[in-house]
Amino acid sequence: MTHLVRLDRVTCRYGSEPVLVNVDLTVSRGEFVGVVGPSGSGKTTLLRTLMGALPPLVGAVHRKPGVSVSYVPQTETVNWNFPVTVGECVLMARRGRTLPWPSRAERAEVGNILERLGIGSLERRHIRQLSGGQQQRVFIARALLRQPQLLLMDEPTAGVDVKTRHEILHLLDELNEDGLAIVLTTHDLNGVAAHLPQLVCLNREVIAAGKPGEVLTPEVLELTYGAPMDVLEHAGMPLVVDRYEPTNVVPLPRREFGAGGSA
Repeated sequence: MTHLVRLDRVTCRYGSEPVLVNVDLTVSRGEFVGVVGPSGSGKTTLLRTLMGALPPLVGAVHRKPGVSVSYVPQTETVNWNFPVTVGECVLMARRGRTLPWPSRAERAEVGNILERLGIGSLERRHIRQLSGGQQQRVFIARALLRQPQLLLMDEPTAGVDVKTRHEILHLLDELNEDGLAIVLTTHDLNGVAAHLPQLVCLNREVIAAGKPGEVLTPEVLELTYGAPMDVLEHAGMPLVVDRYEPTNVVPLPRREFGAGGSA
């Protein structure tokens, strides 16, 4: 299996605080990897390091020569009132062009990508008129226009309903089956993470990596999230639930009842 990107004992920090510590991670051709962890655990920083936007303080990032990487940010970070249509938004991802206007071939390529993603009819619609799932597909289209070998996605199913989440995951499965390597971050352990082929549990350092059934265990989850969790099995898949452990419970005073049953 061909390695696209490999992190070797990588440490990154913002200011004086380390965000990633001694991270080893390899992403190979055709892999589909989910990264889970609490807020502030370094998931977005990991994506930025993989794409080359953040050089490590310590360690090394090894990339296959000429590897093409595309990044899809969280949709909530985007100004959806920017005055562009869907087609124009996707065309902005062009690279290596000196002319400001797109060629006929580029327009045709954008049309084909939008059709493949099921939003071909939206090409002339303003981006502010899109649903959450449609917005996500627009940014996937932008990424695909660059013909990447590796697609990095930050919380692609955040803020969408269950039906849209399923549609996005199905689309990503199809892209992965075509040979595209995908790394995505997610907070959704049951709706997303449990369905992915490979998982990385991250909390500044890699706590565990492997198949969902191997890493979604009470021990690994407590190390990752700092709170006890239980893992059940449903339809052959792990199901993560919070474990409620009450503390300092004060017992109710006993009440004495007479023979007639009244206090």
